[in-house]
Amino acid sequence: MTTTAPEAPAVYRLTAMDRCDSCGAQAYIAAEVNGSELLFCAHHGRKYEEKLRAVATSWHDETARLAEAD
Repeated sequence: MTTTAPEAPAVYRLTAMDRCDSCGAQAYIAAEVNGSELLFCAHHGRKYEEKLRAVATSWHDETARLAEAD
């Protein structure tokens, strides 16, 4: 018999209060650029990802939360 340890619950940094800087939807991506944090919904994060990653000092992506089952 094989047993596995229960999966630890995911801890997320972004909350429902964090809003996309482009459209106001819930933010799932945070990018730090020039010492400022920019927040984006999944749509705008993907739209600007290539350009942002070139200049961002950090990239935090929680878009996997959108696919999680409730």
